[in-house]
Amino acid sequence: MPDTLQTNRPDLPPEIGRRRTFAIISHPDAGKTTLTEKFLLYGGAIQMAGQVRAKGEARRTRSDFMAMEKDRGISVSASAMSFDFTRGDDAYRFNLVDTPGHSDFSEDTYRTLTAVDAAIMVIDGAKGVESQTQKLFEVCRLRDLPILTFCNKMDRESRDTFEIIDEIQENLAIDVTPASWPIGRGRDFVGCYDLLHDRLELMDRADRNKVAETVAIAGLDDPRLAEHVPAELLDTLREELEMARELLPAFDRDAFLEGSLTPIWFGSAINSFGVQELMAGIAEYGPPPQPQRAEPRQVAPEEGKVAGFVFKVQANMDPKHRDRVAFVRLASGHFERGMKLTHVRSKKQMAISNPVLFLAADRELAEEGWAGDIIGIPNHGQLRIGDALTEGEALKFTGIPSFAPELLQSVRAGDPMKAKHLDKALDQFAEEGAAKVFKPAIGSGHIVGVVGALQFEVLASRIELEYGLPVRFEPSQFTSARWVHGPDAAVDKMIEKNKQHIAHDNDGDPVFLTRLQWDIDRIERDYPDVRLSATKEMMVG
Repeated sequence: MPDTLQTNRPDLPPEIGRRRTFAIISHPDAGKTTLTEKFLLYGGAIQMAGQVRAKGEARRTRSDFMAMEKDRGISVSASAMSFDFTRGDDAYRFNLVDTPGHSDFSEDTYRTLTAVDAAIMVIDGAKGVESQTQKLFEVCRLRDLPILTFCNKMDRESRDTFEIIDEIQENLAIDVTPASWPIGRGRDFVGCYDLLHDRLELMDRADRNKVAETVAIAGLDDPRLAEHVPAELLDTLREELEMARELLPAFDRDAFLEGSLTPIWFGSAINSFGVQELMAGIAEYGPPPQPQRAEPRQVAPEEGKVAGFVFKVQANMDPKHRDRVAFVRLASGHFERGMKLTHVRSKKQMAISNPVLFLAADRELAEEGWAGDIIGIPNHGQLRIGDALTEGEALKFTGIPSFAPELLQSVRAGDPMKAKHLDKALDQFAEEGAAKVFKPAIGSGHIVGVVGALQFEVLASRIELEYGLPVRFEPSQFTSARWVHGPDAAVDKMIEKNKQHIAHDNDGDPVFLTRLQWDIDRIERDYPDVRLSATKEMMVG
């Protein structure tokens, strides 16, 4: 996406114009997974929504398919889901990318946000802006993504509405405009007043899967309000709204699209309340597919030729088939099944004969796709994160980062005879972007680097589950890794003299493993032509 969202662009073909591609970001436990469920329920994609930790297979959250996610009730891999949402006479195609909620998986989330045009930020009405929300928000800010905010759990004891809005404005440095206003809080919460359409939305506590009742109101003086809202709550509502209109900015779509203003909806995802209004907000105000940054030129969605990039690789989505699926964001054109596309990195043509569309863990063959859609391409390791697929043009999509790991451990197979299997498993996870795998220049074994400690647990459980191979992670003498850049002669000289610190990543690029900051300072002092970098652009060409 470009630095500023382009609103004065040509009209998009109707199929592309009706697409909304977005991610949901939140702190763990703010209710993101429940909200995702309700989106699928209202999109007609599932018949019954179930709480994450509810008993029974039928009630597992549909977007969490890894065994560990089901056990812990957290999302650790980003799934993509497509479904339709009808509003009046308009039918929209929503492409929802679910991001890991746990902070240990922030790199996966960062890459996911390169593939969307907008984000929904979910915050907990009692806890407000939490640390992980702040981190993820910074990523959206870097990309100037438009953000819609959903304040969840209003049916529980929550904070004062103005306090929540103030906290968002202060902590995230973004203007907030109320799209709806809560009436009562906790046990007294009866619903919301829809400020954008002058409507009263009433919550039904009896049926969690029932759509909220809507009452059309002619402004706050309409006598019908008193029929539905207790007198003292109505007085408070009128008072608060008068203050809100004076103190808070009105909704301005241009400011929202530029990423400087966020509309906020209040609700309770578990009670299906406020969710439909939020979906209507995405449909009505959210951006259609936007141009994507690439070298040597930007790619516009309305272009006739197909181009797309891989932002995620998920291995063993079906453990029976050992398959790997590359998630591709289509940046332009109209894709049809069976098309031959050029894999820019290898310059080879690939016939895309079995592309898939995802509905959580279910998938179906994608007969076609348009700019903005996310399709899965099953492959045997040819496709990596950052790869471009085009109709022949040598494009490289930019801005898909790889971060230096913050934690390093060495890994050993429980059975030394199965070391080869471990090599294969680690290669696969490195290509998936789930971990960095470094092969030291001296000695045997591998060093695995991750951003958060929980990833070691996830890797160990997946290697055992998917490869039948128990492994153990052990502390490493190294604490961080840096990619090595510079003129070949200078790099070779540095590597030759520092072999005990050198490893190679799974692309074969040299990496300098450090114990202390002193190691980095020493290299920078002794080898001025060599640059050590904490990020590597995953733009493969």
